[in-house]
Amino acid sequence: MNFVHLHVHSHYSLLDGLPKIPELCAAAREQGATALALTDHGALYGAVEFYKTAKRLGIKPIIGMEAYVAPGALHSKSGRSDSDYHHLVLLARNFKGYQNLLQLVSVAHLEGFYYKPRVDKALLQKHAEGLIGLSGCLRGELPRAVGNGRSFPEIQKIAAEYKNIFGEGNFYLELQRNIKGEDREKQSRVNEGLLRLSRETGLPAVATNDVHYLKAEDAAAQDILVCVGTGRTVNDEGRLDMRGANLSLRSPEEMAELFADQPEAIQNTKKIADLCELELPLGKRHFPGFAVPAGQTPESRLETLCFAGLQQRHAEISTELRVRLEYEIQIIKDKGYAAYFLVVADFVNWARKRGIICTTRGSAAGSLAAYALGITTMNPVEYKLPFERFLNPYRPTPPDIDMDFADNRRDEVLEYVSDKYGRNQVAQIVTFGTMMARAAVRDVGRALGLPYSKCDRVAKMIPFGKQGFHMTIERAVAESPDLREAYQKDPETQNLLELAKKVEGCARHASVHAAGVVIAPSPLTDFLPLMRDSDGRALITQYDMHSVEDIGLVKMDFLGIRNLSILGNAVALVRETRGLAIDLLRLPLQDEKTYRLLSSGRTMGVFQLGGSGMTRYLVDLKPTNIFDIMAIISLYRPGPMESIPEFIKRKHDPRLTNYLDPRMAEILDMSYGVITYQEDVLLIAIKLAGYTWEEADKLRKAMGKKIPKEMAAQKEKFIQGAIDGGMGSDKAVKLWGLIEPFAAYGFGKAHAASYAIVAYQTAYMKANFSVEFMAAVMSAEAGDNDKIAAAVAESAAMGIEVLPPDVNESGADFTVINEKQIRFGLSAIKNLGSDVIAAIIAERKEHGAFVSLSDFLKRARSRNFNKKSWEALVKSGALGQFGERNQMLAATENVLEYARGQAKSAAAGQVTLAFGSSGTPEEIRLPEAPPATDQDK
Repeated sequence: MNFVHLHVHSHYSLLDGLPKIPELCAAAREQGATALALTDHGALYGAVEFYKTAKRLGIKPIIGMEAYVAPGALHSKSGRSDSDYHHLVLLARNFKGYQNLLQLVSVAHLEGFYYKPRVDKALLQKHAEGLIGLSGCLRGELPRAVGNGRSFPEIQKIAAEYKNIFGEGNFYLELQRNIKGEDREKQSRVNEGLLRLSRETGLPAVATNDVHYLKAEDAAAQDILVCVGTGRTVNDEGRLDMRGANLSLRSPEEMAELFADQPEAIQNTKKIADLCELELPLGKRHFPGFAVPAGQTPESRLETLCFAGLQQRHAEISTELRVRLEYEIQIIKDKGYAAYFLVVADFVNWARKRGIICTTRGSAAGSLAAYALGITTMNPVEYKLPFERFLNPYRPTPPDIDMDFADNRRDEVLEYVSDKYGRNQVAQIVTFGTMMARAAVRDVGRALGLPYSKCDRVAKMIPFGKQGFHMTIERAVAESPDLREAYQKDPETQNLLELAKKVEGCARHASVHAAGVVIAPSPLTDFLPLMRDSDGRALITQYDMHSVEDIGLVKMDFLGIRNLSILGNAVALVRETRGLAIDLLRLPLQDEKTYRLLSSGRTMGVFQLGGSGMTRYLVDLKPTNIFDIMAIISLYRPGPMESIPEFIKRKHDPRLTNYLDPRMAEILDMSYGVITYQEDVLLIAIKLAGYTWEEADKLRKAMGKKIPKEMAAQKEKFIQGAIDGGMGSDKAVKLWGLIEPFAAYGFGKAHAASYAIVAYQTAYMKANFSVEFMAAVMSAEAGDNDKIAAAVAESAAMGIEVLPPDVNESGADFTVINEKQIRFGLSAIKNLGSDVIAAIIAERKEHGAFVSLSDFLKRARSRNFNKKSWEALVKSGALGQFGERNQMLAATENVLEYARGQAKSAAAGQVTLAFGSSGTPEEIRLPEAPPATDQDK
């Protein structure tokens, strides 16, 4: 085959490309392609996914991008001339070229961004090695120069610049024949000019089609995407409308026919593909560096710190603990993960020393080494947590230690990590918002110019997906009778849904992953491309979490959790109000008040245990230990939920506890014989069905994917293994039936243990320091009126009065007055700016309480104190001690003039009101208050 597509966009050309990468590569393979390029606009988002997918399908992947070239210097960013840009296609010939692409696209985003991420010719010159350049579409500098009628010497000069940048044989003049209608003549004229340039300069020409979708009939869906991206509708005049072009993945035969008069341009596509030989070193691990004392290695340092940490937590290390720790350390060393553990331990212990509440999620709690290093807070031996679920000799992927931090202090930890390891070596990870079923219908409907009410009605007919399985439009039409009827009977709805199907799943925008962070051993641009978040502040990767791991960097999770902020604030309030230092890591786990609170259903604000369904089960269960909390957290989810009634029965009557096989007792003794955790299933498979940990991990993955063929094979293997292990066939079949409900929703025991500890900590603080805890809850939820109302009601039920805000008592957050009273925080008042709040609190602290309204207005000065601030304070009741609400509101203009130092004389009809405790007349005269309405009352 002599033709290769070299100018191709996927859906990662955000809202300008339609094909998802698997579909793109599959379509190319169906056409018999041996090679294919990916050249998304200004970014490399899909590069690794494309590389892997193409390789798997036997297609040579050519990684590139369509760059935006600044008309002048990279850093020039003023006026319309700098917002104009040229297109230029860049293709990586080899690994050096790929590395240069990483540099170019990163600088374009971090330094050259002005409407678009731009490079300039100086930057191209610096990073041109290993790259091939194509002159681009009609927006390319050379095509535009030709199309705009520039003189031939000027055009030759531009061509010479690009030839000089890329070097002999590495710059091609791009010919396209993809436009119909009135613009076709312009494209033909440009092609003629480029062919003349080719003849007179020797620069080779190459044929491309500027692919944006797979089939010609997808043009309308592509047009919809562009409308969504530009905020236009298909009916708008003067908009960019490419429906007159054919930007599909044309077959090689069609392209050869299209360029029958230019066979060399077709052959050059194959020539370029043959020049491109890029191998990405996927799978090799690149852990961040960790400085260790002279004479030590990361491995020896890990061993030293682990045993020292375990000795600190256990005065005498038992043989069991020593053997377990030595076993874990050896596996960590053998896998080469020592530095990773040291890095995580470093930032976790740094955070804890500064009072930042943090905990782990996932299987890491099963590691004794992590416990000894201070990463986790519970001894996995006491909780019967197996290390192998976290890390075993057969696991091909690196360990995953997911950390949760108080969400109001997470940024402090990120700052520490950036400072320690280098700001160019630490970034947050990108994620992509996609057009899911309902959103796709609304977006498409808006672009079509359909009434919002109709689009909303159709979107709401689409059922929500179940946990872990997104709803698709195709499934929705099959499952929803109303939607199917609308689809069949209304042509407009049918068109809407058909177009929505085509854009469904396309990336809509790039944003920051809620938790993912990557730390590299050298500048990140050695490994991946970078960009800024939408606010222009945070450094983020252009590769998503899967691609980050594919290229060998380790993804770390730094998730901000509001409940941990509540815990931290509650502890701080107790220290402030009672002078007590609460150590959350040393709480007694048998506190009767805590279990009474849970058993009574007072779970509002308690981590993982809120909600009416969970609360009802807790009341029935009446938990008495941490293992009960672990179990209910794990069982309260689809599938395992069916076991909750049996679990509760056995809790209250131990005689009901039984085991299908005596060997299951040591696995299930903490949960009264009820299979509860993922680890239960894995250990049963190992101990009763003869699985190895490697095989058990495959069983876990098969159950998670719920692929019928894989599950059938595992069922046969499990049952036969159980029979071979001495179990009767009937019991073996019954045992498989018991573990099947965990197929998609089984909860990890280590994960449950970590969550149970936080749940207990929040319950303990609520039971023992109720007023401080509820103040912390309300401070954390200050922006949510419904949650504040629920917290106020919960406080009342606990005998705690929540008072309205007051400028003389309220802090920024909800303020503890005494053991029975909380004062509303000033930051919970809408339309009251943070600087006004700061000015009020600072003045009060420095010079004492405000004694009158005029005293307040004189002293609480802020340049942003305005009408909204005044009305917010009055309506919230924060100035209630100084006067009646409606009277103060009626005097707003007078008050504001007074506050600006321009008090007016009283007008006729005004009366003097006394404010403050002194009862003396104020300088401010207020009108008679209008009659109070029911709403005011």
